[in-house]
Amino acid sequence: MPLVLVDTNILLRSATPSHPMYQRAVNAADALHEQGYIRCLVPQNIIEFRAVATRPLPINGLGMSQAEADSEIARLKTLYRLCLDTPYIFGEWERLVSTYGSAGKQNHEARIVAAMNIHGITALLTFNKSDFMRYQHITIWEPTDLVRP
Repeated sequence: MPLVLVDTNILLRSATPSHPMYQRAVNAADALHEQGYIRCLVPQNIIEFRAVATRPLPINGLGMSQAEADSEIARLKTLYRLCLDTPYIFGEWERLVSTYGSAGKQNHEARIVAAMNIHGITALLTFNKSDFMRYQHITIWEPTDLVRP
């Protein structure tokens, strides 16, 4: 079965029912499951999720307590396959940043793609398709590519 990484921005929207993109995030993740894809996460997704989830609302966070964030992370780990870090990811990240160049937050995206490459994950579901376009060897979907808004 094909593997698809679900980006942190999808996880954050799907954890916030009041967010305008909530339903799109949930519907797209559900569509992947219904179409037989194995939905995956890597540790970086969990770390990024917890960082934003526990940040206060006034500074672009979700305002969750640590316990609430941990509970949501536990729920996510029941819904998605967690592909753990391996020693090979760092070397692949170095190769990607050398090949494609990488400045600022592009380094985080390169690490996501490095983990995908090492785990054989060939597709990504994200709200930020343009952030990953340089990596032409992966399929990149936004929610609207899978379900109507």
